[in-house]
Amino acid sequence: MGYAVKEMFLTLQGEGVNSGRRAVFVRFAGCNLWSGREQDRASAVCQFCDTDFVGTDGDGGGRFADGPALTDAVERLWGAGRGDRFVVLTGGEPMLQIDTALLAALHDAGFTVAMESNGTIAAHPAIDWVCISPKAGSQVVQTRGDELKLVWPQAGIDPGDLEGWDFAHRLVQPMDLGSDEPNRGAMAAAMDLVMARPVWRLSLQTHKLLGLR
Repeated sequence: MGYAVKEMFLTLQGEGVNSGRRAVFVRFAGCNLWSGREQDRASAVCQFCDTDFVGTDGDGGGRFADGPALTDAVERLWGAGRGDRFVVLTGGEPMLQIDTALLAALHDAGFTVAMESNGTIAAHPAIDWVCISPKAGSQVVQTRGDELKLVWPQAGIDPGDLEGWDFAHRLVQPMDLGSDEPNRGAMAAAMDLVMARPVWRLSLQTHKLLGLR
């Protein structure tokens, strides 16, 4: 199986429990909740995505024939040394493409593998760190993992309904609404949720604050 990758780059993880950790990000092309085309956004299940995952034309992107080929590209970005190697598989929806061959190649190269998914496709059991971000109106099947990331405010989701899911960490991330005043409102709503329901913790997109990708 080949892989279609929108972009791939070395950065610091900007969100969640692993925030601040050096990481290679592999952004797979394609998603099952939105085509990625603006003309389809209003009718999509997920209407607030702020990421370009269409095509393979981003920095480091392309088509990779097999797991070892993609892993070689990840290794080149990481550089010398095997210690604390960390790769984040994201999208789009990465579980449309992640398979045993890729995970085996990444593990053989010494990488800890994290994945960020919408949870509508079951996570591969060999993934080391599973982060699920549920979207209102979707059918989430992956209700257990390491990190549950709720983008907020999000109509159609009751945080209380998610508290029975089996996750080690529950995080609330303010929705990026594109301008200062709406963003302040989203931040206030996220903080209010944490104050009312302390099983949740506030998570910020620090990569945007730092000017990172």
